[in-house]
Amino acid sequence: MKITKNICFFDLETTGINIAKDRIVEICIVKAFTDGTTETKTWKVNPGMPIPPETTLIHGISDEDVADAPSFKEIAPQIMGMIKDSDLAGFNSNRFDIPLLAEELLRNGFDFDLGKHRPIDVQVIFHKMEPRNLSAAYKHYCGKELVDAHSAEADTMATYEVLMAQIEKYDELENDNKFLSEFSSQRKTADLAGFILIDEQGDENIGFGKYKGQNVAEVFRKDPGYYNWLQNADFPLYTKKVFTRIKLSSSF
Repeated sequence: MKITKNICFFDLETTGINIAKDRIVEICIVKAFTDGTTETKTWKVNPGMPIPPETTLIHGISDEDVADAPSFKEIAPQIMGMIKDSDLAGFNSNRFDIPLLAEELLRNGFDFDLGKHRPIDVQVIFHKMEPRNLSAAYKHYCGKELVDAHSAEADTMATYEVLMAQIEKYDELENDNKFLSEFSSQRKTADLAGFILIDEQGDENIGFGKYKGQNVAEVFRKDPGYYNWLQNADFPLYTKKVFTRIKLSSSF
């Protein structure tokens, strides 16, 4: 099964689940090329902060395991090199892995533009077709048991195989990255964390707080101080970047 554009399947192991505050401790990328070949790279990452013991119990990575590992900033150029011409796919990646990866890149001075990387969330496709978890998906679609679940490489390779099997199994799934990205999206958002919603008319609306449901540009016009509050509040960097883009475009 060949794909229509390169796809970088990836999985993160992290210090926790807070997109704005937690850090990556392991990342694996399986780059699937349109000619059917793949390239796999896995990095341990020193997060620059302690890994909570309860998190180590889940993925098995401790402070000692990453003590001599490179920082994310050191490996970021290699990551950017892999994903630059690719769409991004993962398991629950729309809600967690892509937002957290974008946050790490922006935090370390590397630009990330979601418009260049269509997101394909294999979990969303799976839940729409066969509501279960990755291990069950791997067994259901690939007929194999997922060994070493919660290791980045095992989970990433399983995710890659599951998507290929899903395309083979369901006639309604088109072998097209754009279709798969749209099918695996649960709602339209302008940012990665889902704070800025896109309505049926394509307008960007605030999805939280006192201005929930209101057009972002209109809110900035009637309450100029709200933009400054957003920039100083605890929002992900990519969300702040989108708010800035809207503010600048609405100033003309």
